[in-house]
Parts: sequence; structure tokens; C-alpha cells
Amino acid sequence: MSDSAENAPVAVDREAIVADLTACAVDLRHLLDGATSERLRAPSDGTDWTNEELLFHMVFGFLVVRRLLRLVRVVSTLPPWMGRAFAGLLDACRHPFHRVNYVGARGGARVFNRHRMGRLCDRTITALVRNLRAEPEERLHRGMPFPTTWDPYFEPYMALADVYAYPVLHYAHHRAQLTLS
Repeated sequence: MSDSAENAPVAVDREAIVADLTACAVDLRHLLDGATSERLRAPSDGTDWTNEELLFHMVFGFLVVRRLLRLVRVVSTLPPWMGRAFAGLLDACRHPFHRVNYVGARGGARVFNRHRMGRLCDRTITALVRNLRAEPEERLHRGMPFPTTWDPYFEPYMALADVYAYPVLHYAHHRAQLTLS
């Protein structure tokens, strides 16, 4: 076997990522359909958000990934030092980011409330699945450094495939903080 065959990256299991993304959309619909207005207004566990605000934040994770994919595609073509510098700059801006993230979920849940966030999530996940299936395999292995202080599931370096898988981790993390039952 040649060196290039030995060092070839393992093919990304796209259908596993698709199944996980789809399961999140189904789960969100189940949560929204079963939640009372009182439970949605109740505080979540471990955050300063209500359950409805936290649900929007969970959906927002999928929205953010659509933008992150574009960023990774561009930064992965730049010299490595530029990606590291960019990630360092983002890490340095973590405090304003966290504040905007918090306030954004509060406002977002007012616009994309329980009646609208399910459709928003469905559309976003449908687009992610379509893009993932069309992504060239080689590109799925390219990546960039990430600001690890922004999210516990951001790794120091993430390939495009990791970014497609990320919102499922984010969703599961926050799902455990809901107090809907």
C-alpha cells in the first residue's frame, strides 16, 4: 500500500450526521407540541433563560452553523497563521459574544416563538442536510482553528465535517437544561 493510501482520511459518515440532525428536528417538534405556555415561560435549569428562550438558542445553534460553514470554507484556504490569528481574535472577544448570545436568545424567542421556531429549525436543518450531501469529500476534511472559549464543543481545530456535527452536540447539551416536564 502506498503512503498516500495509508494517510488518506476516512470518509465522513454523512448519513450518520444527517440522522442526528434530523433527530434533533423531530425532537424539537415533539418538545414544542407537548409544551404548555406555562412550562415555556418557566426558567430552565442552569441558565438565565426561560425554556422558550433556551429552545430558541438551541435552534440558533443550527442557524449559526450555516454561517460557520461559509467561514470555514474560506479560512481553510488561507495560510494557517491567519486562521490561528482569527481564532485568537475571536477568543479575545468572548465576553461581548456571550452577552450578545444571551440577549439574542431572549429577543429571538419573542420573534421566533413556539409557533415559528419549529418551521425555522426544519428549514435550517433541511438546508444543512442538502449542503452536507453535496459537499465534496475533500472539503469536509479541511478546517480551521476555532475560538474554544466561545462554546464547550468547539475544538481547537475543526474540520468542516466537525462543524456539520457540532449543532447536535450543542442541542443535546442544552436539551438537558430544559424543564418542560
